[in-house]
Amino acid sequence: MRRNPERRQALIDAAIEVLAKEGARGLTFRAVDAEAAVPPGTASNYFANRDDLFTQVGGRIYERLLPDDATIARSREGVPDQTRYAELMHEVVGRVSAFNSGYLALLELRLESTRRPELRAVLTERIREDIDANIGHHAASGLPGDSTSVLLLYLALNWLIMERLTLPDIFTEQQMHELVDAAVERSLNTRP
Repeated sequence: MRRNPERRQALIDAAIEVLAKEGARGLTFRAVDAEAAVPPGTASNYFANRDDLFTQVGGRIYERLLPDDATIARSREGVPDQTRYAELMHEVVGRVSAFNSGYLALLELRLESTRRPELRAVLTERIREDIDANIGHHAASGLPGDSTSVLLLYLALNWLIMERLTLPDIFTEQQMHELVDAAVERSLNTRP
């Protein structure tokens, strides 16, 4: 196996694009080589097999979905109230939607994980880490709501992003905005 980390990362990033465009069946070494504009046979020098490629893509997508340091710093600014919470959720929807090929590739990986136990393990671990980090960040932020609020928003906004990327004519941008606000408001309502 080759050890050039920059080339490996470029191949994994190319694989994300292939997954988003062609689906899991289209993810071949040849397709990755073409997407990365490298000589034929390059990807096969970096990955033992397709399972290896799938699992490495599963980890890389989340690296690219994470907010940068500036975004994290901005998330800590402002009054920790419902309005601020909604602003943060709009940022998440916008940031994740902006990496549309990554999100679409992640949907393909989730389906593929039902058939590939190693991929399922990678995605389960990575998504669990992401959920736990979100709950921890929320608890430390002083924002209203609790861990259940975080989970409800995670579930609702993920589906909203999927609608935005796969069927963009279902909701207008205004409706999307209103739905994010409503999701935050309703997830914060407590039972009497």
